[in-house]
Amino acid sequence: MNLHITTPFGRRPLTAAHLQAQAAAAACSPETTVNKWAVFRHIAQAKDAICVSDRALAVLNALLSFHPETALVAGLGGDLVVFPSNEQLRLRAHGMAETTLRRHLGALVEAGLVIRRDSPNGKRYARKGQGGEITYAFGFDLTPIVSRACEFKQQAEIVEAERRELRLTREQVTILRRDAAKMITAGVEGGHEGDWTALRARYASIVMAIPRTPSPTDLKAIRRSLAMLVADVGNVLIPRSESYILDGSDSHSERHIQNSKINILDSEPASGSRARDADEPRPAKARSPDQSYPLAMVLDACPDIRDYTRAGAEMRSWHDLVAASDLVRTILGISSAVWREAQSTMGAETAAATVAAILQRAGHIKSPGGYLRKLVERKRAGRYSLGPVLMALNRARLAQCRPS
Repeated sequence: MNLHITTPFGRRPLTAAHLQAQAAAAACSPETTVNKWAVFRHIAQAKDAICVSDRALAVLNALLSFHPETALVAGLGGDLVVFPSNEQLRLRAHGMAETTLRRHLGALVEAGLVIRRDSPNGKRYARKGQGGEITYAFGFDLTPIVSRACEFKQQAEIVEAERRELRLTREQVTILRRDAAKMITAGVEGGHEGDWTALRARYASIVMAIPRTPSPTDLKAIRRSLAMLVADVGNVLIPRSESYILDGSDSHSERHIQNSKINILDSEPASGSRARDADEPRPAKARSPDQSYPLAMVLDACPDIRDYTRAGAEMRSWHDLVAASDLVRTILGISSAVWREAQSTMGAETAAATVAAILQRAGHIKSPGGYLRKLVERKRAGRYSLGPVLMALNRARLAQCRPS
């Protein structure tokens, strides 16, 4: 390959960036064709990796606009050289000051995005042949846009992947902050035994240490600390000796139901026809759920119940949850008799939250009606509360965002 190196006019030195850009342009296959605006988008996405500023990109955008074709084809002599005056460039760069324009043109050259092909007197112009066609031009050569198009695309994909990971980490930190705060509040208000003062102080120290503009490394460390805090709070709220509800493999009561092969029809005693069930009076006004767990905590643990609000409205109150659970229990095959029994024994709102939890784990429960009846019996015996249900579901969700 015979490479002819062009040097800049005047006092501008020949730098390594000049040499690399010209070598890459000379090595580019003459058949290579790219969409100039697609490549520009990739450069804009990866601008930090390429080391160009927003203002420099505005100048590059202006330079590209002076090339009449959208497709840039390598190996066409001077066809990829644009030669606008500084005044024309200033107008297309939104009135940028000339000194600023010169600085950003130099930045584009140093970044290897354009090649400066200066004339003997430093002016930008084109030589035309007898037919009026441009035979040679002096100005800014856009060939690096073509020769490095694949490189820019790869850098843009890396930047986009990092942005997605950063966005996901931010979401996980937000969820973990919310979960930690609500779990600590539930523990304090529910009267659970534990060193809540220390846990609150630990939460406050994590949150106060979050920088105003956290880096990806900062966010990952914060996520790890919050995940550990949430796990520790969960251990305080749910004693390890307690049997968890809704565990498809370890729950004793679930194994009991499955091993007994109880189906929906014979697990729920008939109490009259469907019409009679419909005519019987509804329970009295719902009372507060046990342990005073907030509605938001139930919805966080059982998000699927949100899909069953009336006319797609947002679930704002316990009354909405009770109404949605009444609809869901018919879909799950839970009879009116078992539903009323659960409301009478547990309270309407705790029964509704329990049905929401059963819906969340419906794929692991063979007989929702028989399962709810079993939980009613546990409630009567003082061996069932809503807290372990919500914490078990939250743990399953937290396991997905906890770093490995």
